[in-house]
Amino acid sequence: MSFSQALEVVIGLIFIYYVLGSIVSLFTQWINEALETRGKSLEKHLIKIVGDKNVSDFVKLPQLQSLRPIRYKNWYSFLTSATEPKKLEKVPAATLVESYFDFMGLTVSKEFELDELKMLINAFPESEGKQAMLKWVSQGVTKVEDLRKRTTAYFTGLMDQAAATFRSNARSFVIMLSILLTLLLGTDSIQMAQALWENAGLRALVVAKAEEAVQQEEEKQDIEKLFTDLGELKVINIGWFLNERPEKPADAMDWVKFVLMKLVGLGLTMAAVSQGSSFWYDLLKKLVSPSKSGGGGGGESGEAKG
Repeated sequence: MSFSQALEVVIGLIFIYYVLGSIVSLFTQWINEALETRGKSLEKHLIKIVGDKNVSDFVKLPQLQSLRPIRYKNWYSFLTSATEPKKLEKVPAATLVESYFDFMGLTVSKEFELDELKMLINAFPESEGKQAMLKWVSQGVTKVEDLRKRTTAYFTGLMDQAAATFRSNARSFVIMLSILLTLLLGTDSIQMAQALWENAGLRALVVAKAEEAVQQEEEKQDIEKLFTDLGELKVINIGWFLNERPEKPADAMDWVKFVLMKLVGLGLTMAAVSQGSSFWYDLLKKLVSPSKSGGGGGGESGEAKG
């Protein structure tokens, strides 16, 4: 066995996983933007702060409105350049605290009497934020500045939870799309490894493309080029489930072995692609240009984009 030949096969598989992962990442980003999953994740946590009935008024505060991302109005709006503000997606904890204190009327004075403060907080809409305030006041925290510090720590935790919720949702999309793309294209890792091992020309082509990929930033990949690369590497095999058969003559045991190997090959691809494009990009840089692999890939995986 030639070490260089084995290394080229490994590089080939990693490059294919990277390309498939990039496609999944792009689709995940489009889905997240279309469904506004990041904004919806944040909104669920804002409801904890101000209550369900008040969240729409809360996000209308000028300092929060200015943070709304601007994107295409519809999927076809790239033709007309029509854009609009989308749901709020990210809020610095300090801005959120200031907005909350403004919304609840806690910025009118730096000092409140205990009874006055309790009366003001009791008038707040029912929410976890209100209960947190009442608890702090019952513990003797009556200065607005002290309440602000505790609220900042509380809201920082909520924003971390909102980000974690979004990442979990994005991760689900990545896994589902990895499964669908693998099944659609029939990208069997075992088959791909065999094809690379037996075909020196294919190995040379995939290594050249891998070297080209690490020379450019990960974010600059476009969907058309990614599919072109897969086509040139003979990875796209739509309709494979209708055409692939065990070699004739085939008995029942041959079919069992064929199905098991196919499931293993497809399963390996699904698991690999779901790791995200950045994972494979970083590994590819270390193998193709180890002297330049000190930094990270610079991009985000599928559950992080968007």
